[in-house]
Amino acid sequence: MQNIDVVYFLQPLATIAFSAGLVIYWHLKRRFTGQVFLWSLFAYGGAIVCKVILQALTFNAVMAGFHGDLSILGAYFGLQTVIFEVGGAYLVAKLAISRSKLVASDAEAYGVGLAFWENAGYLGVLGMFSLLSIYLTLSAGSVSSLELYSNLITSRPALFYSPSQALPLIGFSLIERVTSLLFHCCWGYLCLLSAFTRNRRYFLIALPMGLLDFFVPFANYLGIPIFELFIYALGLGTLGVTLYVTKEARR
Repeated sequence: MQNIDVVYFLQPLATIAFSAGLVIYWHLKRRFTGQVFLWSLFAYGGAIVCKVILQALTFNAVMAGFHGDLSILGAYFGLQTVIFEVGGAYLVAKLAISRSKLVASDAEAYGVGLAFWENAGYLGVLGMFSLLSIYLTLSAGSVSSLELYSNLITSRPALFYSPSQALPLIGFSLIERVTSLLFHCCWGYLCLLSAFTRNRRYFLIALPMGLLDFFVPFANYLGIPIFELFIYALGLGTLGVTLYVTKEARR
């Protein structure tokens, strides 16, 4: 029975490393306080809890009712991110500012914090534990190992690719994490800035950024290389828009 290659551990390790490295850099060179760390966790964690509950209650009905239509599924995921992640980040920012916990100069770090919890906390650490549990279970050679192998070879065959096949997939996965970082940093920055300045324009610009998840169901349809490069280009465009609309505020 084949086990997964340890090369797959590079993806969560690299994700955790660059996410944590960005937080450390911001703390040492710019501004990243403990309050930002906690409030960004509150915003991101609350959004994920809301998503999990909503999807547990509605996902099967949506799939059955619309027969897996990709556009409907994309809207289903995208609107959740708009409402819970972007909208939630704004509401949490307003709450923190009302309690004098965050100020305008925390806006950049707030976005970095949201990106950290998404990439290092949620996908990095949980991804590492998931891969480690798979690796250890398959190494045991027990009956449960055979059952797991049978399930994985059908549902996640890429886990058993050779290193030469796996490395490009890992590379594209890391590009996706960088894209996620760009989007979270941008909408977190805009949401806190909007809440502090009471300029709703920043928040209205941030809201559509959550529609990134609209494209998730189309990943296999477009092919991984095209899809990842496409959303990465969107991330760079989002960064450009954010820098442009906030140039006066940053001065």
